[in-house]
This record gives sequence, C-alpha cells and structure tokens, in this order.
Amino acid sequence: MVSPDNFQLPEQLSTGAAEVDDLYMFVYWFSVIFTAVIVAVMLYCIVKFRRRPGVKAEPVGHNLVLELVWTFGPVIFIAILFHLGFKVYVHNAVAAENAMEIRVRGRQWLWEFEYPNGTRENNELTIPLNQPVKFILSSDDVIHSFYVPGARWKRDAVPGMYTNISFTPTKLGNMQVFCAEYCGTSHSGMLAMIHVVTPEDFQKHLDSADKAPEGKKPEEWGAELYKKNACNTCHSIDGSKMPGPTWKGLWGKTESLADGSTVVVDENYVKESILKPQAKIAAGFTTAQMPPFTLKDAQIDAIIAYMKTLK
Repeated sequence: MVSPDNFQLPEQLSTGAAEVDDLYMFVYWFSVIFTAVIVAVMLYCIVKFRRRPGVKAEPVGHNLVLELVWTFGPVIFIAILFHLGFKVYVHNAVAAENAMEIRVRGRQWLWEFEYPNGTRENNELTIPLNQPVKFILSSDDVIHSFYVPGARWKRDAVPGMYTNISFTPTKLGNMQVFCAEYCGTSHSGMLAMIHVVTPEDFQKHLDSADKAPEGKKPEEWGAELYKKNACNTCHSIDGSKMPGPTWKGLWGKTESLADGSTVVVDENYVKESILKPQAKIAAGFTTAQMPPFTLKDAQIDAIIAYMKTLK
C-alpha cells in the first residue's frame, strides 16, 4: 500500500519511517531539480554555441571559480547527506529502554518468532501498538535478510552471530515481512506477517497462542498451520515434486528411508519428523535440510488430522 504521505513509498507504520522518508524525498527532489537545471543549461549551450557559418570555434579558457564550485559543491552536499543519514540511522538503531525483545530466527524457509515468555510462532508475530520492540536476529543455516518495508528497516540474519533492529509500531494493522537475501529455491516464499494490535488484544493472543482457534475443526487448524509454518515450501499436497515428500497419500504409507529401512507413517513418525527431522530421512530426499520445529502437541495433532485428509 502506497503511503498517503508521498507517492512512492509504502505506508509509514513506525516512528522511524517518517525520518527515512523525509531523507529519501530530500535526495529525490534534489536529484530532480539538479537534473532539470543541468538539462536546461545543456539545451541553452547547444542553441547558444551551435555551429554558424563564418564563426571559428575557440578553446574555452580557464575558470577558477567554476572549477572550485564543481569540486567543493558536491563534497559539501555529500557531507550534509552523510550527516543527515547517520543521524537518522543512529536514532533508529538504538532501542528504547523499555523495548520488548523478540527473538527472530531465520531458516530455510520461514521466520520463527519467540516472545519474552518463551511462546514461539512461525511466520506470524503479534505486537502491541506504540510499544517499542527490539528484534534480535540470527540464522540457523544461510544468510537471510529481515526486511519490514512499513518500518523502513532491513537487516541481515547471519549464522553464528546476532544482529538487531528496533522500531515502535504506530498504526493498527499488518506489516509484511520479506527475506531480502536470496537463500535458496523457496526464497520467494519466505514471508511473514507482523500483526499490530491493542495491548489488550496482545495479551489475549499470548494467552491463547498455543490453543486451537475457537469453532475450528482440528484438520482446519492443521491446514492453517501447514501454511503458517511454511510446510508448503517443501511439501506439496497434490502429489507434485518438491524438496520434501508430498503429503498426498502419505498417511499410513510404508515409507522407505535413506538407510534402507522402512517405517509406517503414523503419529509417532510424524511427530518425530517435526521435532527431529534428521532422525529418519525419507529415501530420495537426503539433500533437503529440514530444520527442527518447536510445536506444541495440540499443534502437531492438528497437522496430523490435516494430513489424514490428504488422500
């Protein structure tokens, strides 16, 4: 959604977004005006000094003032631009003292969020309105990049180290999250959503985070979890080939494993494959590195219920 504050950038959804946009628009309009001036001077010179019969061209002489202007003018502009950019960066990079810390782990191909109370969610995060939030980023496999256009923030999630960003959401609604670093075949599907809600709704969400949505059957919740946890980036439900085995017709099947043994796809196998994916690897899928998931029993039961419907 384009911001009503300008015609080029997404809607401003955090406290720091306006500062970034102001700096961007300053550079943009300076470039537009400067380009227009240069083109105008060029056109003037083309007409003024065009070739005429009987007029002999002479070399342009030395102009000290002009050379000083085009040498030091850009230097001064770059210095001002650096000062403004660094000021905005520092202001947005330092988290407020009362910021709520959220752990963010990138892995092929999902974002895992962990709340201060230990509750974890994949690809969806709920935060309260006007609450400063500090996101502590890391990666379990390759380099990812946590990009929130509405907050004007992007920071790499690197294996073996921590990075962080922070912002304060200022509007109720959703903030889209992308991975801005190519990280494998399903990179484009590595999406997440940040839901900004009132403090009261945030507390309600934490209290019910691991429970089935009211009024939904287990298989319906399982279908939601299938997408929410990015299972669809590796496992098809229509029999098509993907990095992991298709779920269509998988339930109850005797599966051949990479070590030559076999296993029946039942509750125990599915649960073990979710919590310890490398324990029993299906034959023909040894190159796929599925990460372990931290789902509650109720969530695993819902996924199993959904899997049973895929015949």
